[in-house]
Amino acid sequence: MAGLFESAGGGSAAIALDELEASILRSLEVQMLELIGPGPGGVSDDPLAALFAEGPSEAPADPALARLFPDAYGDPAKPADEESRAAAGEFRRYTELDLRARKREDALHVVQALDGLGGEGGVVKLAAAECLRWLGALNDLRLTLGVRLEITEEDEQGLYDLPDTDELKPLVMAYLWLGALQESLLESMSD
Repeated sequence: MAGLFESAGGGSAAIALDELEASILRSLEVQMLELIGPGPGGVSDDPLAALFAEGPSEAPADPALARLFPDAYGDPAKPADEESRAAAGEFRRYTELDLRARKREDALHVVQALDGLGGEGGVVKLAAAECLRWLGALNDLRLTLGVRLEITEEDEQGLYDLPDTDELKPLVMAYLWLGALQESLLESMSD
């Protein structure tokens, strides 16, 4: 997979994806949409009800979702005390639904851009504001794959040495590719 972002000037970027790259990225984003879901309590069509909706006060049980929606208080390396658990729950209650919605919108934005290629490869051009959406969506995918693969900072170099026969190799390759996409997008945005 060779498709990486290039600067299109003014904080915008472009990426040329072949059919396989576009298909893999679209599939990963669709899976992300399914993982994020509407969240506990669903999504209301009533704008007033949605405005006053409260989210969950407990962290998600799924480790990948817990990584995407971490507690805002307490030290992640230590067990939470009662005070930080209560503060994190209160913060989560008022923010998680909006955060889920933004993550869904970012992933959907990527899917729609890839659908614009018509199932074939091609060039996706992103305005500066779209770059931020893509960056968020790529980050969410990479975080999720990192949790699923149980990758730590110490593992990072070993990923490149994984034998081709390892059943995790396709996911590891996707993880590394997403990292390269993120890096190239950040570089493109700064040019």
